[in-house]
Amino acid sequence: MPWRDAAPPFFRVFPCRVQARHQMTTMASDAIQITLPDGTVLTLPAGSTPGDVAASIGPGLAKAALAAVIDGRTVGLGEPIEHDTAIRILTARDPESLPVLRHSAAHILATAVRELRPGAGIGFGPAIDEGFYYDFDVDAPFTPDDLAAFEQKMTEVVEADQPFERRRVDKAEARKLFADDPLKLERLEEFDDAEVITVYQNGPFLDLCRGPHVPSTGHLKHFKLLSGAGAYWRGDEKRQMLQRIYGTAFHRKDDLDTHLHRLEEARRRDHRRLGRELDLFQFHPVSPGAAFWTPRGTAMYNTLERFVRERQAESFLEVKTPLLYTKELWEQSGHWGKYRENMFLVLDAESGEHDMSLKPMNCPSHHIYYASQTHSYRELPIRYATLDVLHRNELSGALSGLTRVRQFAQDDCHVYLREDQIAQEVRFLTDFILGHYEAFGLESSIKFATRPEQRIGSDAQWDHAEAALREALEATGRPYEVEPGDGAFYGPKIDFHVTDSIGRSWQLGTIQLDYNAPERFDLNYVGQDNAPHRPVVIHRAVCGSFERFIAILIEHFAGAFPTWLAPEQVRVLPISEQWETSAREAAAGLAAAGVRVHVEERETLNYRIREAESLKIPYMAIVGEREASDGTVAVRRRGAGRKQEVMSRGAFLDVLTEKIRTRALD
Repeated sequence: MPWRDAAPPFFRVFPCRVQARHQMTTMASDAIQITLPDGTVLTLPAGSTPGDVAASIGPGLAKAALAAVIDGRTVGLGEPIEHDTAIRILTARDPESLPVLRHSAAHILATAVRELRPGAGIGFGPAIDEGFYYDFDVDAPFTPDDLAAFEQKMTEVVEADQPFERRRVDKAEARKLFADDPLKLERLEEFDDAEVITVYQNGPFLDLCRGPHVPSTGHLKHFKLLSGAGAYWRGDEKRQMLQRIYGTAFHRKDDLDTHLHRLEEARRRDHRRLGRELDLFQFHPVSPGAAFWTPRGTAMYNTLERFVRERQAESFLEVKTPLLYTKELWEQSGHWGKYRENMFLVLDAESGEHDMSLKPMNCPSHHIYYASQTHSYRELPIRYATLDVLHRNELSGALSGLTRVRQFAQDDCHVYLREDQIAQEVRFLTDFILGHYEAFGLESSIKFATRPEQRIGSDAQWDHAEAALREALEATGRPYEVEPGDGAFYGPKIDFHVTDSIGRSWQLGTIQLDYNAPERFDLNYVGQDNAPHRPVVIHRAVCGSFERFIAILIEHFAGAFPTWLAPEQVRVLPISEQWETSAREAAAGLAAAGVRVHVEERETLNYRIREAESLKIPYMAIVGEREASDGTVAVRRRGAGRKQEVMSRGAFLDVLTEKIRTRALD
């Protein structure tokens, strides 16, 4: 019988505790104190569960409860509580409950696959930002028909309302339970003998899993399987290829429908498809992970680069530095030990060893250049900016259009400043970065990232750096979120996320505070006391990389770029051959003013109009007998359909130049 028609699963497991709800067993020696969010303290027997807590509060909460937060950790309703603690019961209204639902959806997917493909090996099935996935070891990739069958079977599992039952086992018992699942056995061997091992079972499906899960499969109401893909086991390209199924799930149908609409819109805007259709860039197997920019794409790339240079001209010093360095530089910076697997190593012809590397970032080269001169405290802050090409050895399976490449360029900058200048500099850089995004109509948010597990520098150094950067960020008065453990390996950072026109978030710019580099590179400035002092280093990027930023812009604008950024701003179309000379004269006047213009004379006029529309060119200027004799053009704006406006050529040029000058978003 489904639990909505009877007692929830955790009621059935602990019936005596449920019957005793609201009773204060203060005299019991094994009692524990449970503090609720409003400060109320409940006394329950040790070993009570979050489900018991929900039931003791009331039947409405017990029915709506999905999971709980204890000591900052999300747990299932059936996990025993052995000590005094604060607790918060999660329902569908709480954002923290959505990953629990999605993790459960992954198990329901695995249940369905195992029923239809009993021999499928099972890997991992986590919740992810926008849904969930599960990896399977099967002989052939799954087809769309397979996914449809799995989704139907998932519906049956949901309707069966199977409880998720949690059990603790030792390593020996776990080996027996998963004797036929080699992927799980491999994972088991990574556990210490004393480590707590939990398994979850719903219906016939058993999985090695930390949890948590919702109480039963019936809680999964609104879900969709999205796609299949190959994925190496444990992300290791030397291991076997598994088949991954992606899906998503939500508490509310409206949220699912909105998400699916956004995915469809994202597919329509996919920069890889639009890049081909708009003739912006291409890739070739001879240089994987590096883009070939077409003339149209190069025009847009150069426009973006000019925009960056123009904004940096007044306050930044642009430098160019070498692309190839010896490993001694990377050892000094710390990258050789922490980042070498992501670097393209170069074999030295004399030593026969990989003693050099193409640079994956500009930081060390800027430090070397700074150290080559003597600097006064009066000069600081000094901001070195570089737009050089960089190389990072991404796995071939991770490459994805322009968003994940091996060759790219960053609008990279390193600021050398005094300790007392940090707050002022962070404010300046924050305003600079946010101003860049505003120019493209991108909304932005700020996150503060703290020390990661893998890092260089002492804890005292990190304490100081985090405190200084947080204080500077708070001094800007802008709201921010904290991202624990997401800092760079050498220092904490401020990350800037932008939201595009269909609501997707992208991490782009960064401000990173670095106390390690000045020590490693012995950087100094001469202070007011005429003695050497250590500067502080700030790493700053705005676009992140030009390649990735252009990919985001393609999808943000769906290829319909504002006039100032468009690869081709005007296409001039003579109605027939006899008006070609006048059309070329009109185009020459536009080109002389710096407008990117092209005259198209081939094929029929209707064909040329359709082509200009498909290329999303902002303006078409049509020239016929009347336009040739009057010195005008019939202007058709992108998206205006067949509507045309006859304008003098001077007036049309004024409209264009004003849009380009102001970088209007059209």
